[in-house]
Formats: sequence, structure tokens, C-alpha cells
Amino acid sequence: MATGRGPEKPSPTWERDFTRASDQPAGSDAIYYNDPEGIRAMSPQLKRVGAMQETAGGLVEWGVRGKSSFLTSYRENGAGRRLVQGQKDSAYSLVVRNKSLRTLEVVFSVDGLDVIDGQPASFRKRGYLIDGGETFVVEGFRTNKQSVAEFRFSNVAASFANQNHGNTRNVGVVGLAVFTPLNDQIHAAPPGDFRGGARPSLQ
Repeated sequence: MATGRGPEKPSPTWERDFTRASDQPAGSDAIYYNDPEGIRAMSPQLKRVGAMQETAGGLVEWGVRGKSSFLTSYRENGAGRRLVQGQKDSAYSLVVRNKSLRTLEVVFSVDGLDVIDGQPASFRKRGYLIDGGETFVVEGFRTNKQSVAEFRFSNVAASFANQNHGNTRNVGVVGLAVFTPLNDQIHAAPPGDFRGGARPSLQ
């Protein structure tokens, strides 16, 4: 299974300055996904786990949500890869909560592609800013500053990675990398709710 691009939906963002403490992330993580049959084929020994999982030393927790609830999640051999169970043609989103008091920059990838520009993922790419204590939902590949194309489970041939890049090597995996701010700066969340207080950061 892989990820295709679904219908466009509103997702307004704006830019804000952010200076990374380091070129290397404070932590990174990956979640593998497949349909029920594929999950069983990937590993015969799976342990059911909670939908949200901490990473980057506890700075954030994240998970994969379907239309109405989080997807069933497993841990391989109790301590191996984390896997979630999806269903072809259904939409999904990535949910991330910043558990710290600091504003963090989080770079996301799906099937090896950066979710903001749709090109091959890299730690050098800029990501979304998530203020301390805020939860942010990534609903799709960004098409412009005002909208995204919904993440939708598909077969490999119909995936965004295959149709736009002819490369399916990294399908079936979503990833994130977390960057802390220089000088441990703390930003207060703006008043009101605007995409959970998160914005793409471009320098």
C-alpha cells in the first residue's frame, strides 16, 4: 500500500522566523503502514499499542488518524517497527502534539516525500512550527499556502511517489524530524485557533 493525493481542502498557513539550534534534529521517527493483509505479512509477531507515541526524547507524541478515529497501531516484536493498519481509498492525517513549552519545528515526510513541497525528503527542508502544548494535524501534501491535497491510501501504482517521481522505494512509511529552537527560545501561542498554532517556517 502507498499514499495518493486526494481532493484539495483548505489549509491556510503563514511564515514565521525560526532558527534551529542544530542542523541535526533532536529526534526522528517513522511509522510504517499497510492494509490488514500486508500488516500480517510484514511481521508475524505484533503487539497492539496506543495510537499516539512519544519521540524525540518526549518532546512530541504523534500518530495516524483516519476519518473518524486513530488507526489501529502495533509494535513489531514488542520493540521493533511501529505499524498502523490502513484501508485502501480511505483518507488519513498525521497528528502531532508538542509536549514541551518551546516552539518546535517538525519536518514531515510521506513515502519519502516532503509534505510541504512534494519533493524528496531531507532534514534540510523546512517544516511546520508547533507552539508549546499545541496539537497540529497534517492532512495532506501542500499544494499552496492555502490548501493541501488530502492523504489517501492507494495502491503503489497510483501513489503520488510513483506518478510524480517514478520512485516507489520508500512507499509505506511516514516520518518526522523534530528541531529545537536556538537559545531555547519560547514562543507564546497566538490568540485564537489557527491551524493549531502551527505554520510552515521558511528562512
